[in-house]
Amino acid sequence: MNNITNRQAICETLLEAAKTDTDIVVLCTDSRGSASMTPFAKAFPEQFVELGIAEQNLVSVSAGLAACGKKAFAVSPACFLSTRSYEQAKIDVAYSNTNVTLVGVSGGVSYGALGMSHHSCQDIAAMCALPDMRVYLPSDRFQTAKLMQALLQDEKPAYVRVSRSATEDVYDETMAFELDKANVISTGADMTLIACGEMVPYAVKAAEILQAEGIHAGVVDMYCLKPLDEKTVLQCADQSKLLVTIEEHSVFGGLGSLVSRVTAAHHPTKVCQIALPDAHLVPGTNKEVFHYYGMDAEGIACTVKKALAEE
Repeated sequence: MNNITNRQAICETLLEAAKTDTDIVVLCTDSRGSASMTPFAKAFPEQFVELGIAEQNLVSVSAGLAACGKKAFAVSPACFLSTRSYEQAKIDVAYSNTNVTLVGVSGGVSYGALGMSHHSCQDIAAMCALPDMRVYLPSDRFQTAKLMQALLQDEKPAYVRVSRSATEDVYDETMAFELDKANVISTGADMTLIACGEMVPYAVKAAEILQAEGIHAGVVDMYCLKPLDEKTVLQCADQSKLLVTIEEHSVFGGLGSLVSRVTAAHHPTKVCQIALPDAHLVPGTNKEVFHYYGMDAEGIACTVKKALAEE
């Protein structure tokens, strides 16, 4: 069982890069501990900025540093980063096209027991709506590290959301990675599961359950929400009878909506969405919340079987 979180993978990647790149700057909102950025702050105090609990300042200061030639990584809980500083993300980062990577940690229902005030179930929709803002939800520590390495090489705005707890490994150190291209883990003639973020390991397990019951299910890791890999979506629509999207996000405006828009326009295919409901969610650990809403492996497999039976 993996014990390394994606936020730790982000810190480790930035630590390694900062050894030879003094332009890298990490900024936090009294969240270096929860963001796993304490090692970076200790190793490179002159490249670390603490803003306190002030998310709007976090984003604006990051944009200002980027305008001066720095590579800014603004790290804060996703529930606050994607809402309290939305105007700054819109104007100072996206519209101004500054080299800022917004890192939303503890995304989705990571803070499940704290309730709706700490959930971030709207951030995909919100950030995807901003022109020039890229949106990524990596699945495991290896993909997260590869993504951060790629983002260090360009100068365009991005929003990256990761979970709080460690996710099960989907890949290993040898994984192939291409920026803005989905990873096809497996193909399935009956249906394809298209998942993002922490839902990918659950999708892989669900496919195994379905395979044991004679249902050929493919799995696609759509870590790149914007730009969406439309080519891969259409290939899945052409190969499978059913597409099932799985996301730790509201049923409105997330992965399911993005995939449905593409298929409706270019390859009409039934798309079944597995997402969080339009409701004030029940409190509990993330695993308890996933189970309650049928988003764990067993719940996903059950939904797939029902959807196929309706075909």
